[in-house]
Amino acid sequence: MKTPVLPLFALAAAAAVPGQAAAKQGDVQLKLLATLVAPDGKISDVELDAIGLPAGTQTRANDNVTPTIAIEYFVAGHVSIETIAGVTQHDVDGRGALDGAELVSDAKIVPATLTLKYHFGADGGIRPYVGAGPSYFIFIDEKPGAAAVALGATRQKMDDSFGVALQAGVDVPLNAKGLGLTLDAKRYFLRPTAHWYAGTTEVLRTEHKLDPWVISAGVAYRF
Repeated sequence: MKTPVLPLFALAAAAAVPGQAAAKQGDVQLKLLATLVAPDGKISDVELDAIGLPAGTQTRANDNVTPTIAIEYFVAGHVSIETIAGVTQHDVDGRGALDGAELVSDAKIVPATLTLKYHFGADGGIRPYVGAGPSYFIFIDEKPGAAAVALGATRQKMDDSFGVALQAGVDVPLNAKGLGLTLDAKRYFLRPTAHWYAGTTEVLRTEHKLDPWVISAGVAYRF
């Protein structure tokens, strides 16, 4: 019987990945990442409309790629706590009756997140993980877009919002000194409220399904 080539090649590739010292309580892992933030942003409820949104108006936030840092502390060999640091910037554009119209301009978001993670796999090898935890999205320096200004809005504000994040990923060791590659995916669930003002008068208030996918890849160093 012929020896199957593909399984042997896969075994050789796995064996070529260098081992790494086992994670232990008190270890810290630092990750430098390139991160795609892909939010939804559609309107889930119109709570106040004094400017007359056209029927069928819907919204969507644009995607962004940004650098992020993750810091992870191991409370045990298979359990860690992780937080991330970064800022992402997005516009919110109209869909439907206002297709392509800019409603929010340059909203900067700090996605403060803390997840509890469980790591699978043998110590020192490739380690998939899952995690979950709370998030708090802080919105900074957002402005009404050109279409919102044309409808009479002079100021725009997004409420900071609590949410929940689910997480999955994998850490791949590159050497025995703590260096590795990491891939990570998070899905957030949150419902921020947006306010538009004409002068000091609120003229539009909408609730949004933000729910971004946050996909990251980069290098990790554990010490």
